[in-house]
Amino acid sequence: MVPSLSGFHRPFLLAGILPTITPSGLRRRGYAALANTVSASQRPPKEEGSISSIFTSLTGETNEVKLPPRFSDLKKDIWTEGMEQSWREVLSELGQTTEEVAARGSEIVPRISFHDLQSLSFDQITRIKEVGSVIVTGGVPTEEALGWKQAIREYASANSDRVRGFPEDNIQVFEMYNSKSQTRARIHPSLMATQQFMLSLWHKSDPSTEIDLSTPIAYFDRLRIRQPGDAKFTLGPHIDGGSVERWEDPGFRSCFKEIFAGGSRWRLHDPFDASPRIHAKQDLYNTPNQCSIFRPWQGWTSMSSTGPNEGTLRVLPFLKLSTAYIMLRPFFRPKSSTSTSLEADDWVLDLEATSFPGSQIRKTQELNDKTHPHLRLDKTMVSIPRVEPGDQVFWHCDVVHAVEAQHKGLSDSSVLYIPAVPLTLHNAVYLRDQRINFLSGLPAPDFPGGEGESKFVGRATAEDVSTPEGRALLGFQGEQTDSKPLMDFQRKVQDVLRA
Repeated sequence: MVPSLSGFHRPFLLAGILPTITPSGLRRRGYAALANTVSASQRPPKEEGSISSIFTSLTGETNEVKLPPRFSDLKKDIWTEGMEQSWREVLSELGQTTEEVAARGSEIVPRISFHDLQSLSFDQITRIKEVGSVIVTGGVPTEEALGWKQAIREYASANSDRVRGFPEDNIQVFEMYNSKSQTRARIHPSLMATQQFMLSLWHKSDPSTEIDLSTPIAYFDRLRIRQPGDAKFTLGPHIDGGSVERWEDPGFRSCFKEIFAGGSRWRLHDPFDASPRIHAKQDLYNTPNQCSIFRPWQGWTSMSSTGPNEGTLRVLPFLKLSTAYIMLRPFFRPKSSTSTSLEADDWVLDLEATSFPGSQIRKTQELNDKTHPHLRLDKTMVSIPRVEPGDQVFWHCDVVHAVEAQHKGLSDSSVLYIPAVPLTLHNAVYLRDQRINFLSGLPAPDFPGGEGESKFVGRATAEDVSTPEGRALLGFQGEQTDSKPLMDFQRKVQDVLRA
């Protein structure tokens, strides 16, 4: 039995909030005419480039740089006396936790069936939240997922003179966002149902928070078809969605207020509270590849049979503790620059240096054994268990993750990057601009700019979005099923999407 898509069985929140835009209506009006009605809302495109522009692990740059003097002042502004106690408690717990994770390995990552989503036990849900990652199996038939991959290959072949990606000489990660396969996957009922379940694991501490966690929306991302032997697409341990912004932006910083409160308050940190997240500015520097919206769960859908050592995802599976350590790390340094001791007594307060380890302006937050030694990343980053075509993988937006340094398997390791994103006003603005770009075949707004797929043969159009639920997910029109008056939040979303 397929889990209930309650958000789609009830009147879908996006339904009816746009003028009626159906495939036949688009043919009558023309895609360009529709785009012109909302073009004034479109944000300036990002710089051209690829996924490598935000990762020092792909370019070989050092991720230790001297930040401007204001970052020392920032440390002093954030610092409270009780943070030293927090640091000692976190280090103490890390010692035991890292040993346990190193012993368990990949088996620590929860694995659940798509058909069991609505009947998970409290313990299963708790485990997903503690680890911060999960594999959902069986949502999409194997042959359907493999068909998506074959169609992508044909699409890339038909446009081979225009395809871009990383690395340039042997593309493993494609700068493609608008293929028919990606569109079909995004609006697949099983994927939408899974996203709705993943969003249900979040909550809002402030009832007035303008967010609908029951309504997923589309966030276009690229795709990967990694070939056996590849050792260039080597993403080291990192966290997407901002680096220095986590401390620099007051809204983003408020997401970690309990960690900065001092003493044992870090234990009260709630990684699943959506209320402060909707005001966080993750992209203060308008960086290509930097996610600018609230994306609670990153994710991908597999198009291959891939296991450990075959170019797959790696995760750090202790969410709250690792977050507390990462947020406290800039305030402390080893007593000696040559020391390798992990003992708390061998680390001292450091408010004068501008250093935020692993953080750079216009880059993502990266980690390694030098910048974050207590995490013991060489032992605690675990490869996810084997996945089959159609399986989905999700990880919390604060989870440290990486890609295996080398693909040692015998067949491709292929995924469509499809996260779980809720409806907020800020996200609705992005959805509107993303819709405009989709109609024109341009890259999604957060990603490197340029002409994208605007001149590609066979790219997806609005006519490929055939269901009311799919059109709503992509910011087009859904089916209005009742005449209830719109609530204030709904009216605001309506105004945004009509702009």
